[in-house]
Amino acid sequence: MKYRTLGKTGMDVSVIGLGTWQFGGEWGKEYNQSEVDAIFDKARETGINFIDTAECYGDHLSEKFIGKAIEKDRDQWILATKFGHKFHGLYDRTRHYKADEVLGQLEDSLRALRTDYIDLYQFHSGIGEEFNNDDLWTMLDKQVQAGKIKHVGLSIKKNDDIYQTRQASQIGAETIQVVYNRLDRTPEEEVFPSCEEQNLGVLARVPLASGYLSGKYKPGAVFSENDVRHRHDQEETRRKLEAVSELKKNEVPEDVSMAQWSLAWCLKHSAVSSVIPGCKDPKQVESNAKAAELVMVNDSHPQSVIK
Repeated sequence: MKYRTLGKTGMDVSVIGLGTWQFGGEWGKEYNQSEVDAIFDKARETGINFIDTAECYGDHLSEKFIGKAIEKDRDQWILATKFGHKFHGLYDRTRHYKADEVLGQLEDSLRALRTDYIDLYQFHSGIGEEFNNDDLWTMLDKQVQAGKIKHVGLSIKKNDDIYQTRQASQIGAETIQVVYNRLDRTPEEEVFPSCEEQNLGVLARVPLASGYLSGKYKPGAVFSENDVRHRHDQEETRRKLEAVSELKKNEVPEDVSMAQWSLAWCLKHSAVSSVIPGCKDPKQVESNAKAAELVMVNDSHPQSVIK
């Protein structure tokens, strides 16, 4: 495994992280604790140290699984979660960004995660007055001072949200989480330059484009009703999978898996600290982690060996 500094937080994160939305049961499978434990055992073995979750992946369900899985070695992990939503059922959320609501979410997340601090607490896809709320940022700063939060970050809803990105340092945020992958390079235009200017750590979510860049699916693939991809526009999905077929033919080396190539491709950009793919089992954790072998860190300018 290789590690990069997550911007001004100073934390060294594995270039391959562990995305955990799937533990909430919205990706075609429901998990039990032993399955989650096995995933974390493999993550430890491969050197992964960064976990990304949220209060709304199930009703703190993902957090509860994680809390039990890492309780014995909590200090070895960099743990990120998010706030702003309440889970009510499959794909059913309500939005909650008022300072007192978020404080309640924080306490619930701490309990679920079985910890007394969160390394990175992220504003989750909020917009408008949800973001422009001094009371919220003041409250979060107080929680940083109290030690319940180490760092605050933004998980931006739209990957071209330059307004929130430019405001990040002013409100005390030190990281940006954004959708970035070979099929969607939008952040390169404005978001990444602003992140580099402010020394914000960048977390690339959906680096496998919801699994479409895994190389497992062909145009016409059908997903079950408890899989969030079932809700995607079918024509757009078809176009994406056709684009993936072209990438596999024209850009992916024959001796490299599509998924590993896709993860390493994201890490080519000097702004990106870590990618956070999901995984369904220990085998996928191991496969994702091997993408780090395609990455090199050259002083202050990290690169990927992928062209």
